Amino acid sequence: MKFCPQCGNKTVSLIPEGDNRVRDVCDSCDLIHYQNPRIIAGCIPVWEDKVLLCQRAIHPQKGFWTLPAGFMELAETTEQAAIRETLEEAEALVQTEELYAVFNLPHINQVYMMYRSVLLKPEFSSGIESLDVRLFAEHEIPWGDLAFETMRLSLEYYFQDRKAGTFKFRSTDINKPLLQ
Repeated sequence: MKFCPQCGNKTVSLIPEGDNRVRDVCDSCDLIHYQNPRIIAGCIPVWEDKVLLCQRAIHPQKGFWTLPAGFMELAETTEQAAIRETLEEAEALVQTEELYAVFNLPHINQVYMMYRSVLLKPEFSSGIESLDVRLFAEHEIPWGDLAFETMRLSLEYYFQDRKAGTFKFRSTDINKPLLQ
């Protein structure tokens, strides 16, 4: 951040007194600008023995397959965000069953929260952010064309747990160095 959104003056990067992290601080009004991770919420929508996937129509990873998920908006819960994203990307109505997986990606300042969910009816179509939307059995999943590691892990965990007959909550850290 170069300029303070409150007064418009320049900011400097420093560790404020009583803090332990570098923050952007306004040179003029001394306002400390905190930046926090972005929350991505999504669903693992299931109909019978199949999972609903969306083919991305936007970057990053345009053309690759993903579970419906996206950035949480203000004034909504993570569950509401997951349901909204599924409706926006797949035009599908779901009922969430439980928070199933949390992925921490500190290298890109994101946290993914994935819900196990059930399609209320097998009706879906491509939303504005999707090129295609389809139901896939496990052996049909385009594993080599998945958009993100979080989606691959969500699906792997889901199918492992389904085979085991019990679903357990997952929390996974994905640590990758920043590209320089």
